[in-house]
Amino acid sequence: MLSRAAIRTNAVFVARRGFQTTRTQRAGGHGHGELTGSGASPYHYPEGPRSNLPFDPLKRGFAIKFWAYCATGFGLPFGIAVWQTKKNQ
Repeated sequence: MLSRAAIRTNAVFVARRGFQTTRTQRAGGHGHGELTGSGASPYHYPEGPRSNLPFDPLKRGFAIKFWAYCATGFGLPFGIAVWQTKKNQ
């Protein structure tokens, strides 16, 4: 059985670890300060699908560039192996 001091110390230790959760978005703000009345995100990062990608898959020509990149990455080792076996020693 743990003493009350041990339980209290454990609770303080867990509280210091800095576990954080995101606050829910409210339209009114309700006096929290960081939330605006417009309901906008307090963070500067964009949200939504494909917003965390460093490229835009909806642009024209993306499919060609993507498949060229994949074909190069897959075919390059085979091309190097063929070149190494065919070259003169």
